[in-house]
Amino acid sequence: MSAERLARAALARVVEPGDVLVGRWLGEFGAVAVWEALSRRGRALPGASAERWAGWSLRAERAEPAADLARIAELGGRFLCPGDREWPRQLADLGPAAPIGLWVRGPCSLRFVAVRAVALVGARACTDYGSHVTAELATGLAERGWTVVSGAAFGIDGAAHRGALAVSGVTVAVLACGVDVSYPLAHRELLDRIARGGLLVAELAPGDHPTRARFVQRNRVIAALTRGTVVVEAARRSGALNTARHATELGRHLMAVPGPVTSGLSAGAHRLIRAEATLVSSAAEIIELVGEMGELAAPEPVPLVPRDLLAPRAAAVLDALPVEAAASLREVAREACTGEEEARARLGELVALGFVERVGEHWRLPTGSTRHARVVIARAAGGA
Repeated sequence: MSAERLARAALARVVEPGDVLVGRWLGEFGAVAVWEALSRRGRALPGASAERWAGWSLRAERAEPAADLARIAELGGRFLCPGDREWPRQLADLGPAAPIGLWVRGPCSLRFVAVRAVALVGARACTDYGSHVTAELATGLAERGWTVVSGAAFGIDGAAHRGALAVSGVTVAVLACGVDVSYPLAHRELLDRIARGGLLVAELAPGDHPTRARFVQRNRVIAALTRGTVVVEAARRSGALNTARHATELGRHLMAVPGPVTSGLSAGAHRLIRAEATLVSSAAEIIELVGEMGELAAPEPVPLVPRDLLAPRAAAVLDALPVEAAASLREVAREACTGEEEARARLGELVALGFVERVGEHWRLPTGSTRHARVVIARAAGGA
């Protein structure tokens, strides 16, 4: 237990999340020096008013970092500091507003699951439409290996977490309280499920309770952890719009889901779409935006060879297959203008590569949406 870790654990108990002044001190003086100045009621560090310094000093009197670290260990969690192997490097984009440290519960590595992560946020008092769309997006993302990040609140947040858990996906809940506090209380079971298969993450020390300001500050962490933020349903004054603003400031992708123009809970999302957000309606569209170049939405059991790499005779046989029906060997050979033995050999290659599947004595294009799309794209690239 290093002095740096103890100091950061203590400061996490004393300082409110997102305090830029303290963030600058950490960069200039280091956590140990800042904590010693506060805990010993020493001379105020530059930029702090007398009242602010006095308030921190009062909080420092009750800080027990060793006890907090013992408490998180009892919960099966850990306290992460910048520089730890599990610390997500993208949090550095927050600059001096980056977290002092993160209290984490769950079996996953925060750094690893945040590599491919998307935030789904929105209204607490969401409609059935918003809840349904959120669950579908979360399920689709999780099935494709993406981490779903949200804030564990009622409404859209809860639907996002449940959607990911429904398909045994990974979901991360960024809290505005300690990771041992069930807030909202009605989500106690949901939070326990997330802690068992995903991660609970908080800047606040164990036992700390949420405030309005802490909800606002946790939004910047949600935005920074992920490659993009999707606002599913939000009114004009929704807290989700705060997360959207952070995503834009951090250079992350900002997306929004359209809803009925008569719904006030879609007004905020529509405003984002008009201004800067990309309209999305499915997990596939989200992944195409935030994923690697050329990444398709559906998972692939095996790599598929692009159309351009096929030998000319194999490409001709592939083009001979109808799009929505199966064909016999004789039909394929006739359309490809080749012999049946040649067609059989090329069909065998195409089956092995995943471009074609066999149904009895017939052959057809795969019915899966991803493979079908791959064939269509390949044909287009080949000028068919």
